[in-house]
Amino acid sequence: MKVLLLSQVFPPRPGGSGRWLWELYRRLAGVSVVVAAGQTAGAASFDEASDVPITRLPLDFKSWGVWSPRGAWDYARALVRLERLVARVRPEAIHCGKCLPEGAIAAALGCRRRLPFLTYVHGEELTLARESRELRRLTTRVLRRAAKVIANSQHTKELLLREWDVDPTNLVVLHPGVDTSKFRPAPSCPTLREHFGWRGRHVILTVGALQKRKGQDMLIRALPQIRDHFPDVLYAVVGEGWERAYLDRVAAECGVADVIQFRGVPSDDELIQCYQQCDLFALPNRQVDWDFEGFGIVLLEAQACGKPVIAGLSGGTPETIQSGETGVLVSCNEPGPLAEVVVQLLSDPERRSLMGKRAREWAVGHFDWTVLSRQAMQAFITR
Repeated sequence: MKVLLLSQVFPPRPGGSGRWLWELYRRLAGVSVVVAAGQTAGAASFDEASDVPITRLPLDFKSWGVWSPRGAWDYARALVRLERLVARVRPEAIHCGKCLPEGAIAAALGCRRRLPFLTYVHGEELTLARESRELRRLTTRVLRRAAKVIANSQHTKELLLREWDVDPTNLVVLHPGVDTSKFRPAPSCPTLREHFGWRGRHVILTVGALQKRKGQDMLIRALPQIRDHFPDVLYAVVGEGWERAYLDRVAAECGVADVIQFRGVPSDDELIQCYQQCDLFALPNRQVDWDFEGFGIVLLEAQACGKPVIAGLSGGTPETIQSGETGVLVSCNEPGPLAEVVVQLLSDPERRSLMGKRAREWAVGHFDWTVLSRQAMQAFITR
């Protein structure tokens, strides 16, 4: 089977959805994969080292709509480039990273070449599309024409069935995963903790773009209550984003700027070390307007490294953990409940250790790529 994978977000561009597709498709046995990915800085060296062929296309549109002249031009330009690629590699199907713009391009191409396509749906883009009549119509068109729709969670599947009238026989849930051979537990290392500035501290780690839905601001607001119990607490934040200035203001207002460490975007090795050396991982996510967390790959990465996790109740994150066993789910719409859970876990190292062991077993058994690649093959070949 030959597949053309079309994805705007793809490594080395940051983004969980692109990383998911990269990790999955390069592991599919018996599938010849060609990638058509969005252009991004650093792509040349990444593509040269890739074990699957990658072609870069202009997929960063000003708007996902087609009614404006600029939107129509962006789609037409990408369609022409993709049609040339399809004529050269002759795939049997196109797999799209999301409905817009990738799915809309594949739908147009499919009409001309009778080429089937499937599309992934991550959840939050559905609520965005509902805000625009044009985007709603485009998304509906893509979902109806797709040979298969892949939802990243049961939560997303329910949205598709309830609000988008997707044919349930064409709908499959595939979870993102984690490389448990890379993301694995390691003993506490005084040298590394010293290097990170974590020595003698109770470290809470969050990994993710600096966006309100990720909830970094809520954990910052919880820090005064946490610091009352643990004066040595340190909140390490990995990631970048447009909310950095806002988070700095929240930290100043709460008087906790001195116990927050913004680490930016680390290398892959440093990211794993952060997971391994922290005391507790938190993704205190919540829904903000239309935006919510579709799944939460970072929760899998932390659990694979043997860390107990705290997650919000929004979106698909409840599907990533076993609440009470590998971590705790808590409403993160206000800081009080979040602070209480953090204090409880930091106060009980034996419970954290047991949760960490269970978290590792959970990640290996349910979310390792060897497990998920087999599930994907079954989904792709089932009609």
